[in-house]
Amino acid sequence: MKTVLTFIVILFCTQAYSSSIIGVCAKSEYTMNGKDTLIATFKKDVPLRDKIINFGRGLLGTPYVTAGCSAKGFDCSGFVYFIFNQFNIKVPRSSSQFKNFGKEIAIDEVQKGDILLFLSPTRNVVGHVGVVTNPKGLDSDFIHASSGREMKVMITSLKKPGYAKRFVKAVRVL
Repeated sequence: MKTVLTFIVILFCTQAYSSSIIGVCAKSEYTMNGKDTLIATFKKDVPLRDKIINFGRGLLGTPYVTAGCSAKGFDCSGFVYFIFNQFNIKVPRSSSQFKNFGKEIAIDEVQKGDILLFLSPTRNVVGHVGVVTNPKGLDSDFIHASSGREMKVMITSLKKPGYAKRFVKAVRVL
């Protein structure tokens, strides 16, 4: 099935977009979780923020892998790095490097595609990152590679106590 979906992505991009986008599509092999997500990711009239989120949603359920940075498995910063890299947007590879990266914004001003930073559960340093999918201030949802009991790419609410108490700040890179 993976071969078929990869072929569909490359075929769709070849027919609909310029060669620069084809390069983006061919950068990695990944499995999209649904045809609607795939089509929405590559439509010309979809805003970049939505494309990034749609691409990330296509990776829901991908396993958490320590130091992972591919569709075979991700750690949190590897996931953020991977999805932004598909759109030629350079972001740090390590969660700790986000501390001084991007423009800090108030949580009430977050938009889709902004990045949330969290403390490590065991140390007082930035140790986790995720991307806003549904901006609602302190009730925002974000997509991330969780190393918790779920051990996969998932969408979580910022109001979940484990994340609310570890939230550090939001940054904008778009």
